[in-house]
Amino acid sequence: MDTSAGRRRPSIRRSLLAAAQGLALALLSIGVSLALFILSVVSIALIVTGVGVFTTPVVLSWVRMHANQRRLLASQWSGVAIPPPYRPLPRDMRPGVTGVVERLIFLLKDPATWRDILWLLVDAVAGFVTALFPPAMIAYGVEGLLMMLGLWRVMGDGYWYGFIRVEGFVSGVQCALLGAALLATAMWVNPYLVKAHFLIARSLIAPTRGAQLARRVERLYETRHDAVDSSAAELRRIERDLHDGAQARLVAMGMSLGTIEALIEKDPAKAKELLAQARSSSAEALTELRDLVRGIHPPVLAERGLGDAAKALALRMQIPVEVDVELPGRFEEPVESAAYFAISEVLTNAAKHSGASMVWLDIHHSRSAGDMLRIAVTDNGRGGASLDKGTGMRGIERRLGSLDGVLAVSSPPDGPTMVTMEIPCEIVVAGPTGS
Repeated sequence: MDTSAGRRRPSIRRSLLAAAQGLALALLSIGVSLALFILSVVSIALIVTGVGVFTTPVVLSWVRMHANQRRLLASQWSGVAIPPPYRPLPRDMRPGVTGVVERLIFLLKDPATWRDILWLLVDAVAGFVTALFPPAMIAYGVEGLLMMLGLWRVMGDGYWYGFIRVEGFVSGVQCALLGAALLATAMWVNPYLVKAHFLIARSLIAPTRGAQLARRVERLYETRHDAVDSSAAELRRIERDLHDGAQARLVAMGMSLGTIEALIEKDPAKAKELLAQARSSSAEALTELRDLVRGIHPPVLAERGLGDAAKALALRMQIPVEVDVELPGRFEEPVESAAYFAISEVLTNAAKHSGASMVWLDIHHSRSAGDMLRIAVTDNGRGGASLDKGTGMRGIERRLGSLDGVLAVSSPPDGPTMVTMEIPCEIVVAGPTGS
């Protein structure tokens, strides 16, 4: 059943929720964003005095935490995915003052830093106004209704409600009609105004087209060799599983059949017993072969496509996973397979290590800047995830790298964690899948 139409219907609950979200965003915009913008400008200006050398990396880390928080809210509240554009910090930074200076230089050379600072200013102005509209429309509409109920007596002559001069009961009724119209409008537009706020943010703090291409080229260069090694390791794993599992059982079954052939006339009872064992071994070998094939290419992925396969994965997770899939069709088999196993690894990591209570999985295909499959996995856990910790993320990176795909991880301490994946690909079978 397609519930997207139901989600688009106006409702008082959605309008009030959007108003509450808008009020929270407005406070963040005029309070936190404006304060961080002033701190950033002052701290950068103080670099020439030496004080800014030590304060600027700290302030910029706060800016990135604030931007990452807005990315999480965008994903949770409006389904707007905003991938982090930050370059990973070098691993060989030296300790002490030298390391602080190196970190400062690296941050100032990252174009994403300056886009974040510009976003702080825009967010404090345009973002604030856009976010304030939903609660303002609700409040102003309620005021109009109260005019008819007697508020016009308190306001007195000379008060204007919109374009209506409040002078008595008749004008109070006119105010109520205008207020009702505003509330009806708010039921429709409030969620879209909140989404517009996040779209403004995405236009500034998402990776630019040039940054995406540069990162993709760099990542492709790094992962081509790893992809070959990964394929070889996967073949060795399959060979080992076959040798230790199904092949061993088939060999044992063949030996049992040879013994049965020799005993079938001399000792039929013993031959019958060995035949039952051979049948059991064949069933176990078939089960192991099915498990092996399922690990190579799950049946639900082959039959239903990436969207339904991802939803099936989400249902098997130990923590709740909210899935949002918008795919206009199916992709080539290597693309779907790589995306499926990448999603599986990220969801498993979130369930095991993040301590999160909720995970959001967003999968969609975009043609605005070339055909691109975009996947975002966000959790509200403790954060601290990194490509350098463990082999799981590196394995995903290698798998995507073989398809010219990229992986980005944003996971500050205390969270949230956002893992974004992009794979350039085209639709090969039209029609919605898993949406």
